Amino acid sequence: MDSATFDEPGTSLPATASDAFKIVIVGGFGVGKTTMVGAVSEIRPLSTEEIMTQAAAGIDDVSRVTGKRSTTVAFDFGRITLDAHRVLYLFGAPGQQRFWFLWDQLFSGSLGAVVLADTRRLEDSWYSIDRLEAHRAPFVVAVNRFGPGPGLDRIRDALTLPAEVPLLDCDARDRESCKNVLITLVRHLLCLHAPSPRKSTP
Repeated sequence: MDSATFDEPGTSLPATASDAFKIVIVGGFGVGKTTMVGAVSEIRPLSTEEIMTQAAAGIDDVSRVTGKRSTTVAFDFGRITLDAHRVLYLFGAPGQQRFWFLWDQLFSGSLGAVVLADTRRLEDSWYSIDRLEAHRAPFVVAVNRFGPGPGLDRIRDALTLPAEVPLLDCDARDRESCKNVLITLVRHLLCLHAPSPRKSTP
């Protein structure tokens, strides 16, 4: 597909780009994955959002998701050019259980992931964390605040997150906030892959 079909003016992929990196954004239904991809992508995101109909009644639980009228049925896709040679691709995974079979394909080849969490529905994050741990994929957890809620220490305890997994607040609507989440993930990846200091020999 020619990227010019959905690029905004002035955001064409540089001809010199040679290295591509992939990050996946996961989380529960309605937690803000599509919003995050749209906020941080330099191009108009490729989205598979569809209007929810009565056919989804009893399948997708919208009782705790205020104002939810559409849903991702495959994945969201965005792009960030890091420099003349490197580009970052973002894939937002669908949150409903009936689409979880797509996740393994989305994880394939990824550097790591962002788990978006909603303090009103923290249990919806458990599957995301379990799948990433099963894949041994590095990840950070970003709490998309929809209102007042517990502090990060309580959230870490509720999710039984190890101390080494970064946990931070974010606003999925705000570009700078989303960039901070991605920077945190990259720093986490660098720490994980940093060479161990050599022990001095006596």
